[in-house]
Amino acid sequence: MRTQQKLPSHGRVSDQDLSALSPGEHTKGRGAVSNPAGRFEVSQTEAFDDGWEVETDHLDEASQVNWHQEFARTIITRNQSPDISFDRSINPYRGCEHGCIYCFARPSHAYLGHSAGVDFERQLYFKANAVKLLKKELAAKSYEPRPIALGVNTDAYQPEEKRLRLTRELLQVLAEFNHPVTMITKSGLIRRDIDLLSDMASKGLARVAISLTSLQPELSRRMEPRAASPKLRLQTISDLSAAGISVSVMTAPVIPGLNDMELEDLLAAAREAGARSAGYVLLRLPYDLKDIFQEWLVAHYPDRATKVINTLRDMRGGLDYDADWQKRQRGEGTLARLLSTRFHKAVNRLGYDQSKWALRTDLFRKPPPETRQIGFDF
Repeated sequence: MRTQQKLPSHGRVSDQDLSALSPGEHTKGRGAVSNPAGRFEVSQTEAFDDGWEVETDHLDEASQVNWHQEFARTIITRNQSPDISFDRSINPYRGCEHGCIYCFARPSHAYLGHSAGVDFERQLYFKANAVKLLKKELAAKSYEPRPIALGVNTDAYQPEEKRLRLTRELLQVLAEFNHPVTMITKSGLIRRDIDLLSDMASKGLARVAISLTSLQPELSRRMEPRAASPKLRLQTISDLSAAGISVSVMTAPVIPGLNDMELEDLLAAAREAGARSAGYVLLRLPYDLKDIFQEWLVAHYPDRATKVINTLRDMRGGLDYDADWQKRQRGEGTLARLLSTRFHKAVNRLGYDQSKWALRTDLFRKPPPETRQIGFDF
């Protein structure tokens, strides 16, 4: 084993700096190209071929998906971030099989003792008691309804949802008690739940955002290896919109040198498909995500990796990431302002409705309190 190589934490980098990363061999169907130890682990190591391991064994291991059942203590998570449009969320899954290389949730896998690399894509968790907890928390005397963002840390419609149906069951609870919900996904599986979402939308209780990062199938496949194709995402926007569901498009993340040149085309395609509003976020690289993303860049786009990293740092004050809530979503400096100008000109030209409108909370009714039968077991 050897310690994973990393770039200097700030300032501009050179091609020579990137040569030290020595990324591992990419595994088909995976976003990350390595599986470094989590940042809370005692040792930081990385696998390499010492001549004793059989390559096919490594590939088979990286291709496996392992699902773990867990029982959460609570299901509604609160936040007080001023740059986020919701104050509560539900995440039925941890880790994500879609494998998006840029996912800001990757570093959270370290809290489970896993890597933010390949482990994030194959060591996956589902909250078996999510539905029961939701009913209990909604029924609490102190609970006040506000829109719940369902599936924001990791996608609520990743492939295993077809079998587990956790997201659908959570939606059924929210629909039954007229609780407002927002969702963001890059999966076409959300169309399965159009029946629920359409009825909720007609009452002013639901809206959906679709993440659209590129119209180039090859780039999309490399960045988001197991997510829906660009074509399917546009079809999903169309189907949701046709069902009377208000759809936003999120061109996120915008990555200078990779997909930023597509911004206007992405917005035009989504508008034509039926998207009503739009948003964007500059690529965020918190914690160990920066190392995983930079390694991926060198493996897939070595000809432009230096430019991408340096441009991002120019938009982050020389850093890979600035967590300041006034800057983290948009960046700063000339290039960041130019990106913002391009976005706003495009949405105005295309006729997007950027006015903010609130989902209804006045229709909410609390679930009945949980009753327990007292008796004897024989």
